[in-house]
Amino acid sequence: MKNLKIKKLLAVAVASILTVGLVACGSSNSDSAKSDTASGSDAASGSYRTLDEIKEDGTINIGVFSDKNPFGYVDENGEYQGYDVYFANRLAKDLGVKVNFVSTEAANRIEYLQTGKVDVILANFTVTEERAQEVDFALPYMNVALGVVSREDNVIKSLDNWNKDDSIIVISGTTAETYLTENYPDIPLQKFDSYATAKEAFQNGTSVAWANDNTEVIAFALQNKGYTVGISELGNKDTIAPAVTKGNDSLREWINSEIETLGQENFFHKDYEETLVDTYGTDYEDSLVVEGGKTE
Repeated sequence: MKNLKIKKLLAVAVASILTVGLVACGSSNSDSAKSDTASGSDAASGSYRTLDEIKEDGTINIGVFSDKNPFGYVDENGEYQGYDVYFANRLAKDLGVKVNFVSTEAANRIEYLQTGKVDVILANFTVTEERAQEVDFALPYMNVALGVVSREDNVIKSLDNWNKDDSIIVISGTTAETYLTENYPDIPLQKFDSYATAKEAFQNGTSVAWANDNTEVIAFALQNKGYTVGISELGNKDTIAPAVTKGNDSLREWINSEIETLGQENFFHKDYEETLVDTYGTDYEDSLVVEGGKTE
């Protein structure tokens, strides 16, 4: 009898130990899952440096294009130039820090902000509702619409009744890609990651037209003989603005204040005259430039 009682007590003790162990393991797994979820949430919200952190560091990282003349490009001396770069240099100067330019493509502008690779994007970034869900835009500094450029011997003036054997070049991650996909789903699109590769493909005749911001297709037609802009405005008129990581209010608010202050000295008209007038002349200046963040 004593042996039987001892065996029963041992069985109860072992069962108790196993139960505690299982509960402990369950708690550990639950905590781990919570931690993974939190990490995922942090990654989704993006990482950024506040205005004070940028000042303390002494350098601001600004994403710009390196192959999109006259807005952002690298000249023969290896220096960044262009309309967006001119603005970026002034931002850094007034903030009292050095500027570090980070070359970006259209498709990775949002990614570079969300991963903290750049503090600001100044790369012909058109404001859209979809993008505003992922990044925060400051006040605008330029007007823009979509346009279509084609060869002078085959001018594209409409996208209706499209020949299914013909394609249009777009750059991945641009409003042109989104607009054509949503509104002209039957038109074949040839997609490229960079302005340079899209330009080369278009000049090689791989597509009958190229859709992009009208400022860019107008510049292309003016800089390259044998091309014309058959559609100067496609879709809605939009604006271009600086973008910061979602939630970086201190930096966004400073940029807004800076844009308003610069408007008092007609800074963006000066920027246009320094960087864009050779391409566009003076006819486009007032229609493209936005001063003080105020659109008509």
